[in-house]
Amino acid sequence: LEGCRKLKHLLSMLPENTVTVENIGKNETDVNLSCTRELLKQLCQENVIDKLKDMIELAMEKATVVVGDIEAVEITGGGLRIPFIQETIRNVIGKGEDDDFVFSRSLDDTSLAFGASLVGIAAEEDSQMMDVERNANRAQLLEKEVALSQRDVQLLRKDELRNQIEAHILELRSARHSKHGSLLPTSDEFTSYLDDTDDWLFSEECDESTTEQMEAKWNAVQSKTQELCGEYLAAKRDEAERKDREMEKEAKMAAAAEAAEAAMNGDEEVEDHDNRRLPTKRRMEIVLKNKNEANELISDGNYRHAAARYAKALTHCTKFFDLSPTEEEEVKQVKLSLYLNSALAYIKLEKMNNAYQSCNDALKLDRKNVKALYRRATVLYHTSKFDDAMKDLKAAEKLAPNDKAVKLLQRLVDKQMAKQKKKEKTMAQKMFG
Repeated sequence: LEGCRKLKHLLSMLPENTVTVENIGKNETDVNLSCTRELLKQLCQENVIDKLKDMIELAMEKATVVVGDIEAVEITGGGLRIPFIQETIRNVIGKGEDDDFVFSRSLDDTSLAFGASLVGIAAEEDSQMMDVERNANRAQLLEKEVALSQRDVQLLRKDELRNQIEAHILELRSARHSKHGSLLPTSDEFTSYLDDTDDWLFSEECDESTTEQMEAKWNAVQSKTQELCGEYLAAKRDEAERKDREMEKEAKMAAAAEAAEAAMNGDEEVEDHDNRRLPTKRRMEIVLKNKNEANELISDGNYRHAAARYAKALTHCTKFFDLSPTEEEEVKQVKLSLYLNSALAYIKLEKMNNAYQSCNDALKLDRKNVKALYRRATVLYHTSKFDDAMKDLKAAEKLAPNDKAVKLLQRLVDKQMAKQKKKEKTMAQKMFG
């Protein structure tokens, strides 16, 4: 490119020239670039000469100037020193080489800026006339923007309803082996209804339905499933209410116990304000105390308070200081266990975002941890991200080929993926015939 630039510069002064470019290619060969002014002119014909000619003619037309009235032409800028540019200007204004005509170069670049400002002043009246039209256009655009915003709200609500229907159907499918699964009907009507609703979710009718129609569908699904499996839904609702009452009672008892313990010790141990530089052994005792309490809570099915205890233990893990390499490894293993147990608690609470984050935190500490991969795959399965779930399961299977839990979840994911592909194929056939 540097050689081409140099050759172009030389041709502005000479009719032909040659430039040598050294060390080109793998063999470092010298290359000679030769060109004539005539060839350069031909290469520039379309992109430069024709456009320059059109620009001058348009300027003359707008200024209502005819060729015979032009007595002088002012040129400025390095590009106008090129002979064929000057020749083009002469041809347009009808001045040949034999005419007693010389280009004037008395103006500098400042004149261009000044001229542009004058053009702006001349156009001011036109711009004022355009204000009314511009304001009208802005009003139309604002109206369209508001309409699009309202449309976005409708689409978000529609997606939310669709996800609620899908989650409800998926829950009923997977509830057969749950605590109250025996209360689910075994009739073909129940299975067929789940299949039909699942198919509808991937149908053209669903895609084209309005938010109001999706609301009606969700209400119909809730009504029909209440009719078909009301006993199961009632049992699940009663259990959830019972757990809430138990947790509320336990929370009050725990708060009273903590207050009593603080009164006995003469201090208040609140993790957010505990900035004491405790010895490593003492801090680890606090971490393990919270962890063991959380393990007992999770064994009793008190997942909410278990998750809170695990979080408290992890908070204390951030308060170690001046650790030896051995102590750092010990803290790392404890944190790994806390993240894994937190993920389990959050899965049980159906807080999948929290569970996913806990799994990620665990994998940051040990990227080959089978339990972390399995639990993250569980989260992905419950959120219908089957491809990502299968990636984690394959990674876990590679590390633990005989893990039964991994194999079981793989089969469930495979089944859902096959079903999804079948639906996508059906949709494609409907769309493209």
